[in-house]
Amino acid sequence: MKIIIAPAKKMVVDTDTFAVEQLPQYLPQTTAILNALRQLDYPEAKALWHCSDKLAQPNYAWLQKLDLTHALTPALLAFSGIQYQYMVPDLFTAPALDYVRSNLRILSGFYGILRPFDGVVPYRLEMQSKLTVTGHKNLYTFWGDRLYHGLTCDSEPIINLASQEYAKTIMPYLQPSQPFVTVTFASLVDGRLKTKATLAKMARGAMVRYLAEHAVSTVAGITHFDHPDWQYAADRSTAEQIVFIYQG
Repeated sequence: MKIIIAPAKKMVVDTDTFAVEQLPQYLPQTTAILNALRQLDYPEAKALWHCSDKLAQPNYAWLQKLDLTHALTPALLAFSGIQYQYMVPDLFTAPALDYVRSNLRILSGFYGILRPFDGVVPYRLEMQSKLTVTGHKNLYTFWGDRLYHGLTCDSEPIINLASQEYAKTIMPYLQPSQPFVTVTFASLVDGRLKTKATLAKMARGAMVRYLAEHAVSTVAGITHFDHPDWQYAADRSTAEQIVFIYQG
């Protein structure tokens, strides 16, 4: 079973908590993306990032000196957005770390796909960014089926805890009859399910922690997630979607 999650915009450098175990597997492709980013002038980079000058200026300066092989942080610790804060990976037990090492993968516009202990540097680039790289009009066509093949080599179940932006890098390449199960965290509003981004990110992080701490190895085991704010909704779940409804 493989679990996919999205990265986070907010990143930190932490070279002390856990050791880096290897470089990302698609580093040559990341180098190509970096070269494409460095071809952008400042207004083009700012437009690509959709951010203020306060964020764009330091990111543009960092882009010019970024080194893909030095001062590396394990990917699991490098991303520090809400999802990762609620995952609290720096407090994982040794068995939980072994679990995520085997089962968890982080999808990334810059790196493609990351194992938890791949060494990374801070970057700013979303998968949906319209960046032309080596003749490809965007990152989806640039990466193609590489992310899927980096994720799995057989027809094992894939548990989707990523946003749609990232999940669609995997879905077109699934093997026939390969289980792809999306875990949905939603509120019930006027009888309809509505996903609230912040709550969903918090829940996805807590879910990864639960799966790791309980060494969950089956799709059915996901439904036992026992968080006080979330209740499994069997009547709204299907073979392709496991639904949890917010109780807060």
